[in-house]
Amino acid sequence: MEKRNIPLTILYELKLAVNKLTLWLWIKLGLVKSLLIVPFEGFGNEKEILLVGRVIRDNRIGESTPEDSIWRNIGRMRRRFMSVVIPGVQVKAQFLDKEYVVKTDEEGYFEFKIHPKKDIQILARWQQIKLALIDQVIRNQGEVTAIGYVFLPVGNLDYGIISDIDDTIIPTGAMRMTEMLKTTFAKNAHTRVPFPGVAAFYKALQKGTDGVESNPFFYVSSSPWNLYDFLNELLQIHHIPKGPLMLRDIGLSRTELISGSHSEHKLAQIRQILSTYSLLPFILIGDSGQEDPAIYLQVVKEFPGRILIVFIRDVHASRHASVKQISEELNELGVKMLLVETTLEASRYAIGKGWIMEEDLADIAHEKVEDEQA
Repeated sequence: MEKRNIPLTILYELKLAVNKLTLWLWIKLGLVKSLLIVPFEGFGNEKEILLVGRVIRDNRIGESTPEDSIWRNIGRMRRRFMSVVIPGVQVKAQFLDKEYVVKTDEEGYFEFKIHPKKDIQILARWQQIKLALIDQVIRNQGEVTAIGYVFLPVGNLDYGIISDIDDTIIPTGAMRMTEMLKTTFAKNAHTRVPFPGVAAFYKALQKGTDGVESNPFFYVSSSPWNLYDFLNELLQIHHIPKGPLMLRDIGLSRTELISGSHSEHKLAQIRQILSTYSLLPFILIGDSGQEDPAIYLQVVKEFPGRILIVFIRDVHASRHASVKQISEELNELGVKMLLVETTLEASRYAIGKGWIMEEDLADIAHEKVEDEQA
């Protein structure tokens, strides 16, 4: 049973009361003009589907452009973190002519776990789920709807890929708080540039050895859900394969000042992915800046025979000794962990193992050079 922290519980209940009063005042004053259902990309198989999301006030963030000023970027990011959440309202999902209803929790999140009576006939990798808000929250609300997208495996899959984002796909400086805050708030999805060659390497992994873009990607990050639209936009703009983004809630809870640790969140999400696709081997990609090597070691221990390789981007020299020790433990378990400085190193190793096509190496090398010159 989870140990109860009375002071934090009191603070959390106070926070909820303040949030409830604030929402009531904002609605009365007409400051909540429209609402949004924000579905996060889900995933599943022929027997079950998981889709989560949130109901919030429409902050009218909009899409970014390369010409946006620093102040515009800061303002847009501020609105992301100043979300007004809508708790205790009913959301309806329609999938395969069936309807499902759930209620948002205290932080405005909802979760659909759909188990159809008949196995789902999977015809496309991305299935649509229609969402609608049932309850009326504000005057002149109108219809509040959204489309949620859920990944379902189609075709012959070689393997799945689970990747971190910060300091794995894009430089973040997560080890240096000042640099991380500056990067996060002052730039946008256009001006945050991935590490050279990442997009081409990930597309090669998605194609595998048959040339069909069917191998699934899952992005597991400790970034907050507030950044979901930003990260989704970043992946699209830089042509990085689409896949469910699995972020975390941050802030005060009944038991912690900051909800959930980095490692607990990642482990829980990776366990869920591996359990959902129990017959599929996986490639794990992370970086040496935080806890990815230790997290992936635990995954290998819990899911023997499921992990093909662990790629770790070398972003912090002070972690070399720790990474080496974990690498030796992984070797004893029959899994190699490769510490790489560039995407090209990982690509060459993947070609040598027969995981990607040799002709893709030229594209990866070309993109790497272009990215470095940009």
